[in-house]
Amino acid sequence: MSTLTERLIGAARLDNRIYEELEADVGGTAQAMMVVVASSIAGGVGAAGLGGFSATSLVTGTVAALIGWGAWAVLTYVIGTKMLPEPGTRADIGELLRTTGFASAPGLIRVAGLVPGLASLVLLVAALWMLAAMIVAVRQALDYKSTGRAVLVCFVGWLVSIAIAVLIGLFTPPLQSGG
Repeated sequence: MSTLTERLIGAARLDNRIYEELEADVGGTAQAMMVVVASSIAGGVGAAGLGGFSATSLVTGTVAALIGWGAWAVLTYVIGTKMLPEPGTRADIGELLRTTGFASAPGLIRVAGLVPGLASLVLLVAALWMLAAMIVAVRQALDYKSTGRAVLVCFVGWLVSIAIAVLIGLFTPPLQSGG
């Protein structure tokens, strides 16, 4: 069994073997959730680079990233197992949470969004890399033979989760500092 570091690197490298290991390891759920939280915090830090760092931007960005990932994972489970399953699709929510949790590992680079002038690029690269990792995770967790089906399932869920994160950001009022 791989260490947490090996799993993070393997997930970021889109290593099928790591995703298969995670799918089978019921004990890996806590690790997957730690990766999601760390990636979400990195997302909050990186998003702060778009408009200046503040406690509000950090919290808002982190919460938006967590909710966005959660929505993406649930939507992916529903779409992948109920709406677009293949004949061999067998998965439970735990398998999908573990694999998609580690698919958020590339999101750790979002912390580099604090570097002046790099936030937009870093956030875009991280989002695309996480999408690629999610496709591999879903293909493995849902036992898809077709990568195209995994792409479709992930892309639909990704768009909805991004919309949710953007809406949270738009409708979250900034905190006013008292004088």
